[in-house]
Amino acid sequence: MEASIELDMIDRRILRVLQANGRATYDQLAAEVQLSASAALRRVKRLEEAGVIAGYAAVVPPAGVGLGLTAFISVRLEKHTETHKRNPMDLFKASVQVWPEVVECVALTGETDYHLRVVVQDMAHYSRFIMDTLLKHPSVEDCKTSFVMDRVKATSATPV
Repeated sequence: MEASIELDMIDRRILRVLQANGRATYDQLAAEVQLSASAALRRVKRLEEAGVIAGYAAVVPPAGVGLGLTAFISVRLEKHTETHKRNPMDLFKASVQVWPEVVECVALTGETDYHLRVVVQDMAHYSRFIMDTLLKHPSVEDCKTSFVMDRVKATSATPV
């Protein structure tokens, strides 16, 4: 990613349009932001090269593929001691990358170290993940879970 670039109002409109419809053609995009298709293409390429647009993806609701339960898990890791060859946080971060149930992992300030967003089929799947994967990880000391009862707002769009 290059150094941060200055975004003008047209760049911001382009980003809003693409976040709402990543499959918009350059003709459609140009009409929305009142540019020629070639000017819209140049701006999109500039935004991609600068890392402002990191990629494009299909949005797949978990329930649409049989993953009906979402949980937020607060994870506390064991503290680092001199006997460890690797930092517990490094071990945990590496493991999270290969756990398909974990769709988001963020490091936090405060009482817990990490917050996971996990999507699973049902309570049995959740239980297997907790007992057979998360709590068996050597770096995990404790975890607390909250289950999603109702999704009030969900967006992947960044406010621009």
